[in-house]
Amino acid sequence: MRSLRSRLGAAGLALAAAAATMTVITPAAQAAYPAGFKSVGYMPSWSGAASAIQYSKLTHINYAFVLPNGNGTLQGIPDTGKLQQIVSLGHQNGVKVSLAVGGWNDGNDSAFEQLAGNSGARTTFVNSLINVVNQYNLDGIDIDWEYPDPGTSGNNYTALMQQLSTALHQRGKILTAAVVSEGGTANGVQPAVFNAVDWLNIMAYDGGSPHANYDWSINSVNFWKGRGLPAGKAVLGVPFYSRPTYIAYKDLVAQDPANANRDCYNGNCYNGIPTIKRKTTWAVSNAGGIMNWELSQDTTGSTSLLNAIWEAASGGNPNPPTGGTITGFGGKCVDVAGANSANGTAVQLWTCNGTTAQSWSREGNTVRALGKCLDASGTANGAVTQLWDCSGAGNQQWTAEANGQLRNAASGRCLDATGPSSADGTRLQLWDCAGTANQQWHFN
Repeated sequence: MRSLRSRLGAAGLALAAAAATMTVITPAAQAAYPAGFKSVGYMPSWSGAASAIQYSKLTHINYAFVLPNGNGTLQGIPDTGKLQQIVSLGHQNGVKVSLAVGGWNDGNDSAFEQLAGNSGARTTFVNSLINVVNQYNLDGIDIDWEYPDPGTSGNNYTALMQQLSTALHQRGKILTAAVVSEGGTANGVQPAVFNAVDWLNIMAYDGGSPHANYDWSINSVNFWKGRGLPAGKAVLGVPFYSRPTYIAYKDLVAQDPANANRDCYNGNCYNGIPTIKRKTTWAVSNAGGIMNWELSQDTTGSTSLLNAIWEAASGGNPNPPTGGTITGFGGKCVDVAGANSANGTAVQLWTCNGTTAQSWSREGNTVRALGKCLDASGTANGAVTQLWDCSGAGNQQWTAEANGQLRNAASGRCLDATGPSSADGTRLQLWDCAGTANQQWHFN
């Protein structure tokens, strides 16, 4: 997150109307990540389309960047329309969206230095960020001060992060920060900050020879863990570009598709799919997740590095065993009527109550409760769902899709709250897939 960061433009046009409140869902691909594992992608204001982001393979997006003023106020957010679109699409797909503050900015961190050293300006800064979080329905803030120096600057950084942590966390929001990979500069981020943040995004790139190689990158995370950062708060950053010449990964693949599986090409080095997968596999066992800089530089399909992260972290299984409740229309829970495990028992919506009648697990493509399977009684529109002995048949196979639908294999139709109604006792049925709110399901 360096050379591109000086390309911040003026704020863009706002969306014509505020986005409607959407039901939050968790796509199967995203749910496949291990519990607590974070897949964080930075999205710059100046590059890439909000609609092109692979939301189902992310847990968090950091929108980059807004710059601070020395008095604690904020400069204009670039392209607020794009930010609003990312928030809307992200929340539809169960992805949390934060605003990244700062960036490389050609190495000019004077505004951070000034505001952090003044208690009044710190308070103004915190209040400014809270206002932005509220205005754009954000999930948190990512501080990207590159970089506080050890000593007085580090003390001020700690005071700033602790004050911001209190303000965000009491509102249920998250606080993260981007930090240098290693070395003496890292001491400007004092261990006291570790308790203030939800995690640190470790920028393990722009270093190592060759660039961002596996051993150097792993050592970067271990360096921070050695300073006392808990493994679950250590998120390993990976580059979607090359050095010494800055070339986007997607452009390298366009030059030669074989570059997807290399780490160097024509003297420029980056991370191809094998290295990204190797780093991700390590992170699953030893860190809190993977972060990338940045999403607009990725490809799509089989050569996508984001897809490689997901495949390595999930084992390539889009429907792993998971357990918990399933919420749907009106925030109600999918419920087995009367907690009765007999074949043919109705599956319905009911106020969430934490009982075994609302405890579901996903095993392969089946959805199970009380030792039985969610079963479609037929294939036509209106065919009701019920509990039944698991048979492996198509009418018991359900695919969780990126927009929250549960599609039945035998019929191609979707799980649907009849009516649509969210009243207790509303029967769940099959209906033509429409992506409507009464066909969106959230595995918790």
